Amino acid sequence: MTDLLTWCSAPARRRPLMRLLVAAQVLYVLGVAGAGYATAAFGQRIVLTTEPIDPRELLTGDFVRLRYNISAAPLRLWHDAAPPRRRQGVFVLLATGPDSVSTAVGVYATAPHPGASQAVLRGWVTDVYRNSLGLRFNLERYYVPDGSPLRQEKVGRTHPLRVRVSIAPWGQARIAGVEEVRAN
Repeated sequence: MTDLLTWCSAPARRRPLMRLLVAAQVLYVLGVAGAGYATAAFGQRIVLTTEPIDPRELLTGDFVRLRYNISAAPLRLWHDAAPPRRRQGVFVLLATGPDSVSTAVGVYATAPHPGASQAVLRGWVTDVYRNSLGLRFNLERYYVPDGSPLRQEKVGRTHPLRVRVSIAPWGQARIAGVEEVRAN
């Protein structure tokens, strides 16, 4: 510890290096935050349907754990010569349906080229079953803002949710919003 204090209080020749290190840390934090905002601003928007699993966890605050309609894909959607394996990174090709909800039309080991009204969402394989794949996307947890109707425990358990997701051109995905789907 004293070596660090001695180094920091060293002559002026070390101060530019210290300033450079501090600037690099600040730029890194700003870059991470900026990437999140850029994903929301410039990303391709899709809509997924989901059922909430667990709307409350006391230790980490109020959130809704989500299980998407695309979290379980039929094995027939796998497009690669080698069989899928657990923890393998995958690319899910999504097509927007007439109700504006995206559904999986293919699961690939390498990034496919999406067509019109299609998007690619990165994820990984959690389980491989005889006829299906379990998939995750790092979008399974949504922290509920104050004043949202999703904060009530009963809300969401009986109603499906529509999740608006923004996918950046570089592949990062972010939840843009969550709303309840109520039957009329």
